[in-house]
Amino acid sequence: MTQQEVFGQAQAKPRVWEMIELGFVAQNQYTNPYLDVEMWVQLKGPHGFDKRIYGFWDGGQSFKVRLAATEVGHWTWKSYASPDDPGLSGKTGEFDATGWSEAEKQANPNRRGFIRPTANGHALEYADGTPFFLIGDTWLSAATWRYPLSGIEPESDYVPGPGITFEAAVQYRKRQGYNSISFISSFPNWYVDEWPRAVQDDDGVWLRDPWVKSGTDTAKDQHDEAGHVPFPVRGDVKCVSDFTKLNPKYYQSLDKKMAYLAQNGFVPMIETIRRDVGPAWKKYGGWPDTYVRFVQYLAARYGAYNIIFSKIHQDLNVDDAGLKGEDWNKVLALHLERYGHMPYGQPVTSLVDHSTLVTYGLAPWITMHSVGNDPRTHQICAAMETIFELDPPYPMCNLEPYYTDWQERNVHGERPPTNSDRDNYFARAQMYGSVLSGGLVGHVHGTSGYDGNTTGEPEAESGRPYIWEALQFTSGAQMQHLKTVILSEGARYQNLLLATVDVNPAKSPGSFEDGLDGWSFMMRTTDKRLAFLYFERGTERAHLKNMVAFAIYNLVWFDPRTGAWLEPVSIETDSQGQMRLPVFPGGKDEAIEDWALKITLFQATGP
Repeated sequence: MTQQEVFGQAQAKPRVWEMIELGFVAQNQYTNPYLDVEMWVQLKGPHGFDKRIYGFWDGGQSFKVRLAATEVGHWTWKSYASPDDPGLSGKTGEFDATGWSEAEKQANPNRRGFIRPTANGHALEYADGTPFFLIGDTWLSAATWRYPLSGIEPESDYVPGPGITFEAAVQYRKRQGYNSISFISSFPNWYVDEWPRAVQDDDGVWLRDPWVKSGTDTAKDQHDEAGHVPFPVRGDVKCVSDFTKLNPKYYQSLDKKMAYLAQNGFVPMIETIRRDVGPAWKKYGGWPDTYVRFVQYLAARYGAYNIIFSKIHQDLNVDDAGLKGEDWNKVLALHLERYGHMPYGQPVTSLVDHSTLVTYGLAPWITMHSVGNDPRTHQICAAMETIFELDPPYPMCNLEPYYTDWQERNVHGERPPTNSDRDNYFARAQMYGSVLSGGLVGHVHGTSGYDGNTTGEPEAESGRPYIWEALQFTSGAQMQHLKTVILSEGARYQNLLLATVDVNPAKSPGSFEDGLDGWSFMMRTTDKRLAFLYFERGTERAHLKNMVAFAIYNLVWFDPRTGAWLEPVSIETDSQGQMRLPVFPGGKDEAIEDWALKITLFQATGP
């Protein structure tokens, strides 16, 4: 998407779904324009479109509003401000939005429109109805200097290495079929300073509990490439930021990365802050109003992009180094009350330590549920199935599954060597098991390189790999195969329902709840014409029931390691709709390797 400025241009012709930026200059003087001024435009378009689109302060006397046309036709806008300001209020404009050719949409799927829930609520699609299946990676520090934007495109055969840039990392993952990255927008209180990594004030309130900067005992620094931080340091309370004084220069750097992602067809998940900053913000930062304003600042600044918005990175729901879900629920409910949902309906969620349903309940600000972080084993499957069965339904995804090389977690007591066959297998088991437990949004991959360890930081002392090493773990390349199998029947996957109960045995003897071996998964359409299955290592040859009776089905094994389909075989069901699956590839009754399987109805033969 190419950013277009149309303020003062009566007949500018941007494209639909393309971010349009309107610029305004305040005439009045304000002590703190970030908090003191609220401005918006009323945007009107074809077929009764009539919405308030909020703007944001961008430094000095500058304010901006970012919007997008959702269909071809004539659009108008009028600006408003509170308090009233002759430079911000009463401005008007109009433009005619034009469309994209099919070839242009193929080049960048973001031109198909903002993602939204499918009609049945379980999956996501672009506005034109094209399926959107999330294939994401976890780069939590991507907004910072650790992924520097260079302005230079990498070679088409680039292999990650020292000196990696934001563009190079994006293009490497794009070649592997990715369409999203997950990152935290801002890391207040995280500075290289005289304080230790984790800091409390004199009352025992946690001020930060961040990742450690390699080679030091202090916090991992998270400024932008020019050294700008999202909020200045207060100076009177150890490492605490001044949450009333946002720094637009930091977000101007992030703007460039957001534009680059949009231009390359990515739909990023952008998160607000990490939970460890919550207690300091609540005690020292003018809570809850300043947090509400910050959430809205990000929604206004990036709400005209195709995004998933996570309003808090609540990776641990704890009492000490973070706030509890109930605290976040209250403040985010207040944000919804004041500002409503995202301007173009983009999904809103939260990264959590188990499930959003457990942490927040049926909170009205959530439009996409998630699971993740803990447990990263079979134990998460029941939580996913519970969310899938909600009425009305929600889109859902596992946002923090098994992380390759992360030695702080284990699977039934096992910590496999980094990037070993076993390590990568655990990541695959979570990929397929999560999707076939109802996570039809897609999947987000992760590694122990999530924190952005980079040049100048000793690898050995951090226990974390460098960015370029983590990108080359085998599990990352294997994520693209998940998309291959699930989208092999087009949008039909969106109508899958939970059906593992019809696999016998679904759990092999000796398999464990806290493991990732020996379980089978199945989802199947209501008409029973399509089913997808995944078999972990150690699963047994199974019987299926409740298929169409007296029918011939085609079965095709899929290798999740290579992305290869094997030769199809046909099996006929009996009068009860039962079938005995064939032996696993290699001729065994037990799965030595993990396998996916697609089953499609070929012919109903009748009794």
